Amino acid sequence: MSFWVYVLRCADDSYYTGHTDNLEKRLAEHQSGICDGYTSARLPVTLVFSQEFSTRLEALICERQIKGWGRKKKESMIRGDWAEVSRLARSKNKST
Repeated sequence: MSFWVYVLRCADDSYYTGHTDNLEKRLAEHQSGICDGYTSARLPVTLVFSQEFSTRLEALICERQIKGWGRKKKESMIRGDWAEVSRLARSKNKST
């Protein structure tokens, strides 16, 4: 079984991050408004990033990490600009 971390861009241009064991089903649930909460008030949503993991724990850890990131870092990840993700992580660490 595979597990997925995913990022959705909502109609209000915000991002939602989640994890699931059935990406297609979960996306359909978000799009239909079945998922009460954040995305149901911001439809439609678009999948902008997903990554597969072999365990639910790995996916959950990644989800929580992404949820802690700022918008610039999330957008760098979505673009696949891992050098910028790394740079933003270093600049945050220097200021703390």
